[in-house]
Amino acid sequence: MNTHGADVSNILLDRVSGWLKTAALGGETLEHIVAGFCERLAAAGVPLLRVHLSFSMLHPLYDALGFTWMRGKGVTVEGFRASGEDSEPSRFLLSPYYYLLSNSLDHLRRRIDHKAPAEFPIFNDLREIGATDYMAFVQSFGEAPGQGMVGSWATDAPGGFSDNVIDALLRVQNSLAVAAKMAVLGKLADNMLMTYLGGNAGRRVLSGQIRRGDGETIRAALVMADMRQSTMLAEKEGRQAYIDTLNQFFDAIATPFNRNGGEIVSFIGDGFLAVYPCGRHREPSQVAAQAAMTAVRHATLRMNELNANRRKDGLVDIRYGIGLHVGNVMFGNVGLKDRLTFSAFGSAVNEVQRLQGLTKKYSQSIVASQTFATYCGGEWTTLGQEKLRGVRQKLTVLLPGQTNLKVDRAEALDGNGRDGRSEAEQVMLLYRDARSLRDMDGRSKVPTIARGLN
Repeated sequence: MNTHGADVSNILLDRVSGWLKTAALGGETLEHIVAGFCERLAAAGVPLLRVHLSFSMLHPLYDALGFTWMRGKGVTVEGFRASGEDSEPSRFLLSPYYYLLSNSLDHLRRRIDHKAPAEFPIFNDLREIGATDYMAFVQSFGEAPGQGMVGSWATDAPGGFSDNVIDALLRVQNSLAVAAKMAVLGKLADNMLMTYLGGNAGRRVLSGQIRRGDGETIRAALVMADMRQSTMLAEKEGRQAYIDTLNQFFDAIATPFNRNGGEIVSFIGDGFLAVYPCGRHREPSQVAAQAAMTAVRHATLRMNELNANRRKDGLVDIRYGIGLHVGNVMFGNVGLKDRLTFSAFGSAVNEVQRLQGLTKKYSQSIVASQTFATYCGGEWTTLGQEKLRGVRQKLTVLLPGQTNLKVDRAEALDGNGRDGRSEAEQVMLLYRDARSLRDMDGRSKVPTIARGLN
């Protein structure tokens, strides 16, 4: 592709910038913006072979999001789940991005010499695809350190980037940053709501249910689960070890209830409340109860797997209790005028919470109300009748039989790689939080907008 020295049309570049503004205002996804931008820039005559862009923004579950565009191949997305430490710190520390950040530089340009030793490891990859020139950049979003965009341009033009091409790239860089920031902020708000409120509640808040008292009454199968002996575990294991144990517990037991129509609406200490909304007729109530029971089976097997691994490590089993019920609940905003929570509440929620507490009395991990058992079907054993506080009539408490607890192991453990990710998160994948990476020499803290990406 011999376009070195060729003019790049300012008119077409302005068209690219205009498209970026339109796409951002239209609420397009970041992936759509990156892909459309690169294709239009190449169509305008800019001799691009490869473009990489990586973004950092606060996100509770994810670390980094990167896009790589290759001429003729489109865009691929690469991301990393948030963890306590970088999976490839050495690669990032040897990248042009780290060099830029640690030296407070905005740009770095290098000709790709196919004979000399590679200055950065990424240059070996660029040699293999025939790149002749490379330019990396850092673009701040003008906020806290570490929030912004890093990227790189590579060409295979025989003479590399000409001055007018470099000028064109610098011109459109700001337009790209503005469009990307709008997309990031929009999806960030979406992701944060989905993460902290759940998919259904998050969508309701985004649709305008934001005032105290906003909500509606829905019918749902209800699940209340709780970890047993948490105080003993906290005292025995220590604060951080207990937090890790609690996260293991939620990963194992809670994940199945966030699928197939179910949604965890709130975490309460070391327990959670999940709902399976349904219609008020018999058939939808049966579907919801059976879906909840399927999740119970999966959660039981996952907890067995977790406890088996804990025993191998010399740790005690995590015990738990699950209560199951069907009833009408209020679903909406409650709280103070300036501090609200979006959750499910009402008499049915109180009943399922007290049902869950009865697992201690009956020394069983799972109990259900007669209402739930009737809609769910299958085998059940009556444990007794209980007068619940605040409930006029006695509640029949039942234990699920073997037909209700039999589960296919492969089915129950399927999707471990997707645990805890909402639909919104799967679409956007990842955003980098505003953490900093300490220099290996301990000299400075450098914002790590990308991890292992260049």
